[in-house]
Amino acid sequence: MKKLMMKFGNVFAALALVAASMNVNATCGHLLYQEAVPESAKKLSKVK
Repeated sequence: MKKLMMKFGNVFAALALVAASMNVNATCGHLLYQEAVPESAKKLSKVK
């Protein structure tokens, strides 16, 4: 497992960054509650 993480760690990190930037620009589908966005994720937002 460690070899796999060492080999593909950069790919996993890049995918996590892309997923976070896509989710920070989206709104929640639920009508009553949307969780707060962390300050570190707000830096990835396209809307300033």
